[in-house]
Amino acid sequence: MSAARRDSPVVPDTRRTLGAAAEAEAARALERAGLAVVERNVRFREGEIDLVCRDRDVIVFVEVKCRRAGWDEAPAAAVTWHKQRRLTRLAQHYLKWRRLDGVRCRFDVVSVTVDARGALDVRHVRAAFDAAES
Repeated sequence: MSAARRDSPVVPDTRRTLGAAAEAEAARALERAGLAVVERNVRFREGEIDLVCRDRDVIVFVEVKCRRAGWDEAPAAAVTWHKQRRLTRLAQHYLKWRRLDGVRCRFDVVSVTVDARGALDVRHVRAAFDAAES
């Protein structure tokens, strides 16, 4: 006699859901600020670029960081030197992949903080860092 199989309910991945909501809200905020969102979640073997935007003639690589209110440090503080270096390398891959030689680019960070009611506070840090040395 075989044991009865129980189908467990699917538990939503709240962290992933929150991250997707934060990225969507970041994209809306950037568009309101005049940037055009070109691509989202560009994946390479080495990692992912959250958003690629265009600000007139500048390609903008955007890292979105989300935290719940009450954490000691702001979400943008999570973009460490190592993360900056990885994003710089990913940007180089992207520019080569899209054959964008000689274009100006910059690195922005969008911090999204979620309060206890679930409301999102979005802050855009333009030119948050320069291309890190490899």
